[in-house]
Amino acid sequence: MDRVDRCIVLVDAGYLLGAAASLLAGEPSRSRITVDHAALIQGLRERAEFDTERPLLRIYWFDGAPDRVPQPEHRRLRVMPRVTVRLGALTRSDGRWAQKGVDAAMHAELTELARNRACSDVVLVTGDGDLLPGMMAAKEHGVAVHLWAVQAADGDYNQSEDLVAEADERRVLDRAWITKAVRAKEVGGVCAPQPVPRPEIAAILSAPLPESSLAGAAERTAEEPEHRSAADAQNGAQERVSAPKGVPTPKDLAALRAPGTQSPQHPASATLRWSSDKGWVDRPGAAAESADAASLPTLAQLTSAEQRWADREEDITTVGGDPYEVGQVFARRWMERLTDQTHLQKLSAMYPRVPHRVDGELLRYAARFGLLAHKDDQIDEHDRYAIRAGFWREIDVRTAAEHAPAGD
Repeated sequence: MDRVDRCIVLVDAGYLLGAAASLLAGEPSRSRITVDHAALIQGLRERAEFDTERPLLRIYWFDGAPDRVPQPEHRRLRVMPRVTVRLGALTRSDGRWAQKGVDAAMHAELTELARNRACSDVVLVTGDGDLLPGMMAAKEHGVAVHLWAVQAADGDYNQSEDLVAEADERRVLDRAWITKAVRAKEVGGVCAPQPVPRPEIAAILSAPLPESSLAGAAERTAEEPEHRSAADAQNGAQERVSAPKGVPTPKDLAALRAPGTQSPQHPASATLRWSSDKGWVDRPGAAAESADAASLPTLAQLTSAEQRWADREEDITTVGGDPYEVGQVFARRWMERLTDQTHLQKLSAMYPRVPHRVDGELLRYAARFGLLAHKDDQIDEHDRYAIRAGFWREIDVRTAAEHAPAGD
């Protein structure tokens, strides 16, 4: 069988992204960087075809995942053209994550491709010396091996010296190349640039908080008027998102129910709906509202098997996973599949509270996009409010369109 003149790229994602984080953010934690995977894959393809002077057959992306379950980035990668994802295990030991089985999988793939004469050139993006036997076996089968390194933060090697010595060709992916697809997050874990403030989030966060029970309350500014302008609402969203200590806890609520703790701003009849909104809301018709909420169908009840399959394809290929966007997508599907439009009217009347059954389903859907905070498997508090704000924004757009005068 004749050897095919084409190239293949094998990427150790742990090495590539960890080294990129060290270079750009000063530490190898992948949580310190944000990655444009489409741009990264395109960059790898163009660089491989240029360096090897061969057309690309395929890029193999090797990474670890808890229980080998594909994460959102893996689901997006594996539907890209010419990309195959191979997953090893990701285990936690002594407070640190470690990959298991990735090197063995790369070794097996490399030797099998060389033995089957599937390509003339292989590009390895890795630094682990455990891949040395596989590299040597590929060379014995007549494959040219190109070894790529990520520029080291300290200017030294971040690859096995034996691996470097055995490679046929060597290249360094420098800072300029890396930053075309990878950037460091700002201190505090927020990606630059900052997102534009959304009035919808401010509307959910605008209710005053109980001063007597929250740490740091004395440092906050005077309470804002209940009816604020849109510009003030935007500013309020920025201030509250940057001050997570303002979120009341169940312990705070228990304290506020104690005798003598109610204030004129927070009467005993007011209730804080902890599961769905932040703020004091006077709901005199609670029993009737509860019945309406219980009558609302869930998205699962409205979705057929065919729609479920189409939803999954859309989630993998087009939904980016931004919390606000996730809320919008969920709301759009829910509204489009309603057979009784009175349900939409009932829901709109409950703003800003998302009924418990719908809210729980919304947050479970959001968890599929990697929005867990990696501590106690909970979605970050501000992500939850952004998810719900996106949900309500989509509801508002639909209801406003339905009530707009003809010709608008």
